[in-house]
Amino acid sequence: MALNNTINATTILNRVAAEVGQQPIPDPLASQDPAFVKMQYLLNTAGEELMQAYPWELLVRDYSFTTGFNDSGEYALPADFGYMLNQTNWERTNRLPMRALDSQTWAYLKGRDLGSSTIYASFRIAEGKYNIYPTPPPEGLEVNFQYITSNWVWDGNEVNPVYKSEVTMPTDVPLFDRTLITRALKCKWLESNGFDSTKAQADYNQIFAFLTGHDTAAPVLNMGRRGRQIPMISGDNVPITGFGI
Repeated sequence: MALNNTINATTILNRVAAEVGQQPIPDPLASQDPAFVKMQYLLNTAGEELMQAYPWELLVRDYSFTTGFNDSGEYALPADFGYMLNQTNWERTNRLPMRALDSQTWAYLKGRDLGSSTIYASFRIAEGKYNIYPTPPPEGLEVNFQYITSNWVWDGNEVNPVYKSEVTMPTDVPLFDRTLITRALKCKWLESNGFDSTKAQADYNQIFAFLTGHDTAAPVLNMGRRGRQIPMISGDNVPITGFGI
């Protein structure tokens, strides 16, 4: 999903307005026309749903922190945290992946008090916090993970860009493909006004499937015999002895 295939809020609203029989106007976000007021709210709803629907590469963010002395093991998530990208949690001090714990496993480990004998750091997200086990965690662990930001809107400023979670200005740019966001808004508009949205929904489904199919690079799937590969970790690049030194 390329950033140069995006358009600002004014253009999005006027495009959809023209498609549903409304007259485009210079500044739809400032209009007191009930149709445009409603369309602005629907645009934000559509954007929020698209943010949740797929891990778009333009919304991927990296986050890291280092555990300190006498930490509680409970850490604040990024202010723009939408949701975690699975299997991206790494403890880079010891270069180890961090296991995601469900509530039952977390309760088991806490109940058995296995912190002193736990080899690998693990985590869970609970009550809006990032929790590390063992608790308290060792000092100096560099924790890293990737997540999807809830800030799906760019203010259009290329020098000092600001990202936010809703459209509020005419120059705001949703970080989604122009066809996708207009199709999503059109569906919302037709549905909210009681019109038949069957064709609009089919158009939206088609562009969504198309874009999610090539939003990021993908590995080659080999259905035959194993071909020539360069392994990241194997017996060819890991020593037989000296682990942990």
